Amino acid sequence: MARTQGSHSGITGPRIREAALQLFAQHGYAAVSMRQIAKEVGVQAGALYNYTPDKQSLLFRLMESHMRELLAAWGDLVVEGDAAVQLEAFVKFHIRFHMQRPDEVFIAYMELRNLNEENFAGIEVLRRSYEDALEQILKDGVASGCFRIPDTKIATLAVIAMLNGVMTWYRSGGRLSLEEVEGVYWEMVRNAVGA
Repeated sequence: MARTQGSHSGITGPRIREAALQLFAQHGYAAVSMRQIAKEVGVQAGALYNYTPDKQSLLFRLMESHMRELLAAWGDLVVEGDAAVQLEAFVKFHIRFHMQRPDEVFIAYMELRNLNEENFAGIEVLRRSYEDALEQILKDGVASGCFRIPDTKIATLAVIAMLNGVMTWYRSGGRLSLEEVEGVYWEMVRNAVGA
């Protein structure tokens, strides 16, 4: 089958991922067909299989890419100071990073149920790596007497759940700036860990 006129692998592949991201976020993974993705990109449905074996692989790649970008961005951030300084940096980083990627965040959390067992396990490894980074900050804070937390794993999950909530309600141009929201959330997290 000939390539659709104007189609180019360096352009079409990213366009397919972007279209899938938007459609999955808007309608949900289960409601989107490969044919809809192809239509959005402007290629024939069969052409998609030159870029991805199936819809499941496409979903996995979107989630994996998001998690790898998240881990790399956190890994690149250099924060010096005690556990409280580290935790404040994590809180503000998490909010800022995720606010710039609402569709990726929605898919990363809401579409986990649609991954097959193998792909789910791969994403869970990446999610645990990110959670472990936060839990290590909390453990260090407990060890130094900076935080009072009875269970660092539960606290880790609670903090991430709290921070993820920002993406559901915050709107630019609202009553508070993003910096002010970050400050409020830092105060809530600080109080939650007994700092």
